Amino acid sequence: MAVLEIERRGAAAWLWLNRPEVRNALSDELSAALAGALDALEKDVSARVVVLAGRGPAFCAGGDLGRMEQAAKLVQARSKRDAGRFAKLLYRIHTFPKPVISRVHGAAFAGGMGLVAASDLVIAAEEAEFCLPETKIGLVPAMISPYLVRAMGEQQARRYMLTGERLPAREAHRLGFVHECVPAAELDDCTAKMGARLAQAGPDALASTKKLLMRVGKAPITPKLGAETAAVLAEARAGKEALEGIRSFLEKRKPRWTDPQGSEPGKD
Repeated sequence: MAVLEIERRGAAAWLWLNRPEVRNALSDELSAALAGALDALEKDVSARVVVLAGRGPAFCAGGDLGRMEQAAKLVQARSKRDAGRFAKLLYRIHTFPKPVISRVHGAAFAGGMGLVAASDLVIAAEEAEFCLPETKIGLVPAMISPYLVRAMGEQQARRYMLTGERLPAREAHRLGFVHECVPAAELDDCTAKMGARLAQAGPDALASTKKLLMRVGKAPITPKLGAETAAVLAEARAGKEALEGIRSFLEKRKPRWTDPQGSEPGKD
């Protein structure tokens, strides 16, 4: 049985974590499969949005504790390399040029919560729960910490990283960590609608906006930053994608970002 299933729903590629017997605990094989799928989808112009989801009763229960016990017996250098692979996966998700949505149900614990925090948008079922239990078992939520602080703010991250208490989806929504909190029966529909909304935007514009968000997120507002953002807009205005977008607006039609062969926009 494949540990990762890839399902295409229109312009969205749904990546299903498929280790339901262990609540989709992250293994080396699953992490490698996720990284490989992202590499392939980045080159696929027909895939405009990526959805992370989980089979079975949970989104992702975090790291595989059996694997962690083995890792504890490794020499420090090898253990660091092992942890580094997951850190690279989180960075890959966070910087992926296409929007990444986390569709969360059940538990999203530890590394599973890290996958969510590294995503662009989070849609959760009302019964979903988030948790960072690492300190309770003598561990540290290390690799996921930069994404948690960005996604929920330092003050709230302090609480949940230190206490290890559970964070219900409705409270996560109130705090701004979750973008949409819906009944479980509406989870797929809400996720699909969000994906369709994102797919209407220009792919280059989305990629540039993601880069821009990383640049301005913690940056002080200065004349230099203003000049940088002005340059981003000027570059976008001069691109073929903007010309097609403006033309489609004036002609009252949907933009044709790419044709089936993936050629550039703005060419009839």
